[in-house]
Amino acid sequence: MEIAVYDTYVPRPDGRVMHFDVLVPAADHTLAQVLVYARLYLASKGLPNLGLDAQACHFCHTEYAAPGARQAIEQAGYAIIELAHCQPASPVSR
Repeated sequence: MEIAVYDTYVPRPDGRVMHFDVLVPAADHTLAQVLVYARLYLASKGLPNLGLDAQACHFCHTEYAAPGARQAIEQAGYAIIELAHCQPASPVSR
């Protein structure tokens, strides 16, 4: 399965920048749908929209899907690869 990779950068409330890729079927997607998938991912992390728009999510390249990504795309329509600062912020110790 050929997939399109969208490189996504979103500022977090703690000042760090989340970096993740949204993977979708190469032949059957729109940027609007990619943004929906990115927002679903952010919601799954308990984060608000965080100003996610077309400026934060850029087409990067196409490639053939690895088995895990292919399975996720077949089930949900998309897959996410977490690259940086995608884990919840640690509580501050006092």
